[in-house]
Amino acid sequence: MTQQISAPALQYGNIAIKTPVVLAPMAGITNTAFRLLCREFGGGLYVAEMVTSRALVERNEESLRLVGHHPSEDVRSVQLYGVDPKTIAEAVTILVAEDRADHIDLNFGCPVPKVTRKGGGAALPWKQDLFASIVNAAVKAAGEVPLTVKMRKGIDDNHLTYLDAGKAARDAGVTAIALHGRTASEYYSGHADWTSIATLREALPDVQVLGNGDIWSAADAIRMMRETGVDGVVVGRGCLGRPWLFGDLQAAFDEYQRDPNSNAAIDPIQPNLGEVADAFKRHGELLVDFFEDEAKACRDIRKHVAWYFKGYPVGGEFRASLAQVESLTHMDEILGTLDRTQAYPGEEAEGPRGRLGGAKQTALPENWLDSRELVGDQRKMLQEAELSVSGG
Repeated sequence: MTQQISAPALQYGNIAIKTPVVLAPMAGITNTAFRLLCREFGGGLYVAEMVTSRALVERNEESLRLVGHHPSEDVRSVQLYGVDPKTIAEAVTILVAEDRADHIDLNFGCPVPKVTRKGGGAALPWKQDLFASIVNAAVKAAGEVPLTVKMRKGIDDNHLTYLDAGKAARDAGVTAIALHGRTASEYYSGHADWTSIATLREALPDVQVLGNGDIWSAADAIRMMRETGVDGVVVGRGCLGRPWLFGDLQAAFDEYQRDPNSNAAIDPIQPNLGEVADAFKRHGELLVDFFEDEAKACRDIRKHVAWYFKGYPVGGEFRASLAQVESLTHMDEILGTLDRTQAYPGEEAEGPRGRLGGAKQTALPENWLDSRELVGDQRKMLQEAELSVSGG
């Protein structure tokens, strides 16, 4: 099925997002440093790491730091996770009243077992009354600040929730709905189901819909737009170790907005090894500014080594050394051993990256699937689901 989008950019309230690309919140990844680095390459909406509503209401120091933004970030985007309408509303009120956000997103896509087994994350939309209550409370508290939701298809193929949840979110007055084309049980395995994204787009013509899942290149993003008719795309794991992907995306969307039917080829950024090393070093410098602690910044960037140098023939010794980097000076010494002229390795540096994980049965509370509404002690049990974990 081939469709044509109706608008050239996303519009979140008074915020025009010229390049209709959203950086998905990723715990431990999309901090201020990484967002700034990605923005140096291209446009879009860059969402901060997810914070829990309870932690924000309790004025948790780390949560307040995570919702902070650099002065250069003209759109301050924050993602909240929660399971209680009252707490969500209180958290949104804090963000709005204290002028901490220009856009707020609600996460209903987390597939992590320690969350879903308590009824949170991707398991929550199964309870239609609770989902609707949370979104309505959040929209009301947000006022003029645009509020969006991000979700998965459902718990598994036999318990899909995305159409009901999408309609409830639309009715509540959200600005946009993003759908990751996998169920919770699929985790990050296999291939994202873009057909479900197209189905949601067709079912909700009166609200902006974004697609998420398996966007590893700008060509993938344009293909999703054409095949599903969505208003924009959400990029997560595809940009790990590849902040220049946002340069590719901006170039591709500039051409797409000029002519949606254009088949003009966009030459992707294909950095040589020296350019990759420079981006890695820049990332490290930005992390030092963010943490205000060089040692902590170097510990943090170690997890990015495999992603940045994926496919490049740098050798195991180099990777092991960089994964133990202790300072920016130490980083310079290690990076200085590279042959900076080595060309981009092609397909070996592309494609899937980040966590994958095989399909698994979703951990759920006892009798969770027996009813689409909360019953018995399930509401009390849900309070235990509000943990500080990665979004989905």
